[in-house]
Amino acid sequence: MQLITTTGSDSAANAVIRLNPLDDVLIARQPLPKGLHLQAEHIEVLQAIPAGHKVAVRAIAPGQPLRRYGQIIGFASQPIAAGEHVHVHNLAMGDFARDYAFGVDARGTPASTDDTFMGIVRADGRVATRNYIGILTSVNCSATVARAIADHFRRDIHPEALAPYPNVDGVVALTHGVGCAVDPGGEALAMLQRTLGGYAVHANFASVLMIGLGCETNQIPDLLAAQGLNSSHTLRTFTIQGTGGTTRTIASGIAQVKSLLAEADQVRREPVSVRHLTVGLQCGGSDGYSGITANPALGNAVDRLVAAGGTAILSETPEIYGAEHLLTRRAVSREVGEKLIARIHWWEAYCERMGAELNNNPSAGNKAGGLTTILEKSLGAVAKAGSSDLMDVYEYAEPVRAHGLVFMDTPGYDPISATGQVAGGANLIAFTTGRGSAYGCAPSPSIKLATNTRLWETQEDDMDVNCGGIADASTTIEERGEHIYRLMLRIASGERSKSEQHGYGQNEFVPWQIGAIT
Repeated sequence: MQLITTTGSDSAANAVIRLNPLDDVLIARQPLPKGLHLQAEHIEVLQAIPAGHKVAVRAIAPGQPLRRYGQIIGFASQPIAAGEHVHVHNLAMGDFARDYAFGVDARGTPASTDDTFMGIVRADGRVATRNYIGILTSVNCSATVARAIADHFRRDIHPEALAPYPNVDGVVALTHGVGCAVDPGGEALAMLQRTLGGYAVHANFASVLMIGLGCETNQIPDLLAAQGLNSSHTLRTFTIQGTGGTTRTIASGIAQVKSLLAEADQVRREPVSVRHLTVGLQCGGSDGYSGITANPALGNAVDRLVAAGGTAILSETPEIYGAEHLLTRRAVSREVGEKLIARIHWWEAYCERMGAELNNNPSAGNKAGGLTTILEKSLGAVAKAGSSDLMDVYEYAEPVRAHGLVFMDTPGYDPISATGQVAGGANLIAFTTGRGSAYGCAPSPSIKLATNTRLWETQEDDMDVNCGGIADASTTIEERGEHIYRLMLRIASGERSKSEQHGYGQNEFVPWQIGAIT
């Protein structure tokens, strides 16, 4: 994204934002009244335009493309006059060619700093940012039991249970609604097993109990075998049917957690390289400011993270649709770029098969905040990825092995997307929002970045960083990027984010459900 400039007369100074000289629209910094004269653009606002929405800077004929960020965000569905509000009533999707230009902008991003954070080093060398005991379920049928075990250790209900163990962050039950009535050899079960396997070995768990019913399709021995895992002292498995019913299973689970707490409490934090930090990038409840403030500020923080040897996972494939060419240009190889395009084609076929379209992604809240098409939303969303090279592309919940910026194929729905990122190894989530998302992600901490100052002032209770000052030029993308990066290191070192303080995290575990339920 180019540097933001402002335009306006003395009476309308700083009323709008121009992002690129090629743009056909300006972004309203504040509500624009009908009749306001934007002298620098030689246009008059023809109708009231909400903050964060778009105003045309020139006349556009039907069928002609409109640009924001210097990129196509849609096509005029009717004549648009200079000064007119540009939104869903006159801007629509359309097909156009994208030049993927694989790797032409890849420049190499070797680690150039030796930054550290205070991490927890496990016996096998994995590094954690938190220290939980986890309870996973193979099937929905064991969810109630898992929650009952975790509830026994809730600090707000039984504060005495964990009081002797100050280094244990908590006991969390991560349950889901599937695990049976699926093809035992199909993609749906394989994806669920991959997700559960990723959580079972996540560094932020000191130990894990995995509980099944006993007769489900997703048999625990098969799950472990598929993921190359074995039951152990720190990965314990059992079923309700095998243990003898609900009451006995809950009692057994509580006893097993108690037996693990003292050992889990022995951890100590120590300085470790940022190469052990993997951050999942999310945006939810986006608005017209997301691609101007919080997303590019997060992208700046990502570049700093990568320069220190860390890893960032960009995801939400439907929300890069139309902007994928900006990523393929930064791919380290043609193979990596083509892997990304293959996932785009999969989504096109998937939506066609399901009778849907990718442009249905912008939500009602997105549109109320000023976003019109998925192209516009995607161009703002990819700003989270900064300018670093794209090192690899992964399928949902695959273990992330590469360092640097990578992409993971996920839906745009934040809980599903972040669940895949954590399964892949993310030990921190950075989440931008313009409408005001409430989200957490146990066992990995989540920080939330507000795109506008109004949100910060009304929902500061949930926000960790205000990026709204970028829009009014009271701060810069670089300053906020540095602030976000340093906050990442503090949160990774044990400082609690707002979502952690509120207890978010257990209900947001949502594995991607794909395929037929029979």
